[in-house]
Parts: sequence; structure tokens; C-alpha cells
Amino acid sequence: MTTPVCTGASGGAAAATGHAPRILPASHTQHVSALSQAQHSSAAPHASHAATAHTPHGARAPYVPYPSFSSFVRARGPVLLRTARSLTANPSDAEDLLQTALAKTYVAWERIEDHRALDGYVRRALLNTRTSQWRKRKVDEFTCDELPEQEAAPAPDPAEQQVLRDAMWRAVLKLPDRQRAMVVLRYYEDLSEAQTAEVLGVSIGTVKSAVSRALGKLREDPELIPVR
Repeated sequence: MTTPVCTGASGGAAAATGHAPRILPASHTQHVSALSQAQHSSAAPHASHAATAHTPHGARAPYVPYPSFSSFVRARGPVLLRTARSLTANPSDAEDLLQTALAKTYVAWERIEDHRALDGYVRRALLNTRTSQWRKRKVDEFTCDELPEQEAAPAPDPAEQQVLRDAMWRAVLKLPDRQRAMVVLRYYEDLSEAQTAEVLGVSIGTVKSAVSRALGKLREDPELIPVR
């Protein structure tokens, strides 16, 4: 036997209108309730998807710091390398430039609390390093297909050098003893004017004037004129 029940939705309306309440079997009421729950559960995913769809486009993901310096380099290295390439035309120089900037960043890693500022820190290091290189080096180096060959000066003839040394020594031997001693000490023994003056027991001014007169005589020596 089916037990009749009164639906709560129609009870208030019956009281207001004076009509008798609608009587439904209990089994029908249970069926309606189960159908309602099924419709509600099937609609839940659509409601969740709608909420996601209405999320503003381009909304930032939650801020999560990099767990380590290595993870930062792996994530941002390619982007930062493009920045380095914009500062120098040579790919190898760009890699060296980025390595230098990352080394500076590694030293300051513990002091950078906001990891969202890491890109800016590395870019400033790139620019500062490159600016320092520009100031130190007046001319940039460029790769070329062929190495420029510099014309080498012809090697002096050893025989001619020996002839010149002999002629110079003969000219020195013609000088007065005092001038010859000063020339030998200054240019053959490579002593300074002060050291020459100390060895000979004369003043530095005497050495300067005597050597000057001796060099004038050597320039006028007939054997040395062709050399000039």
C-alpha cells in the first residue's frame, strides 16, 4: 500500500487559495528528489568551468621564489642570453658576458629577497659589465675570414751589423779619454748619468756636457756618416 504524502511546496499555496493540497505517492517524491540531486551534481562541473572561464585573461600566477640559483639559471638562462647577444655581436662574447653577470648574481643571491627582481639584477650586471669593457677597450675585435698579414721588416744582415759595430767602436776610440770613458759607461755599460758621475768623481752636469760633445763628434765621424 502506498502512503500518501503532502508536498511542502503546495501546502502554503493551498492555504492561501482554499484549494485542497496535492497528494503525491511517496515513491514519486523519492524519484523527484533523486533526479534533482543528479541534476545538481551534473551541473557542478559546468559551474566550476564557468568560474574558471571568467578568470581575467593574463592574470599572474601566484609568486613562488626559485628554490635555488641553479633552477633560476635553467628557467631564465635562454632569455638572459638574448639580452647579452643584444649587447655584443660575438656569440662567444655574449656567453662570457652572461657568465660574468650570473657570477655577480650568485654572490648576491642570499641578499635578493624578492626573486621577481632577479631578471632586472642580471640585466643591470650585463649592462655594467659591457660598459666597463667598452671603456677599457677602444677598438672592438671582429672575426674575419682571413688573418691580416703584417709585412715583416727584413731581418738585418749580421755582417752589416758587425761592420757598423766595428766602425762605431773605432769612432769611440778617437774621442778624448774623458769623453770616451763617459760614453762607454753611459751606453756600453748602461749606467745612469748619476752613476757615471759617481764612478768618475765628477758632477752630473759635467757628465751631461761631456757626453753631449762626444755624441756631436761621433755624428761627424766620416765612417759613420753613411749610417745616418
